[in-house]
Amino acid sequence: MTGQETPDPLRVLVVEDEYFIADDISRALVRHGAEVVGPVPTVEEARRLLVAHPLDLAVLDINLRGELVYPLVAELDRRGVPVVFATGYDTAAIPSDYGAIPAWSKPFDYEVLAGLLPGLRRP
Repeated sequence: MTGQETPDPLRVLVVEDEYFIADDISRALVRHGAEVVGPVPTVEEARRLLVAHPLDLAVLDINLRGELVYPLVAELDRRGVPVVFATGYDTAAIPSDYGAIPAWSKPFDYEVLAGLLPGLRRP
C-alpha cells in the first residue's frame, strides 16, 4: 500500500417506501462517498438485494406501508450488517428488542445522517 489508496465505498442498503425520502437519503449517502444499494420500498425487495450484494450498513424505515421491517433487521443482524432506523416513530414506540439500534426521527438532516454512517461500519 502506498497510503494513497482510498477505502472501498460503504455499501448501504436503503429501505424506504416514500420515494422522495428514499431519494434524499440516497443522494446524501452518495455525496458522502457511499454506494447505495436500492433504494427499495419493501422487505421482499430488500431480501432480494441481500442475496446479490454484499452490504456494510442498512438504513431502514420501520413501517413500509403497514409492513414492519423487523424480520429484515434479524436477517441483517445474522449477516453482521449494522442498521440505522430512519423513521417517523418516536423511539419509545420501537420494541425493546431493537432499542440498541440507532434511530433517526423524521424529518431529519440527511447530511448529518450520511456523515455518521461510516462510524457504524463493523470492522
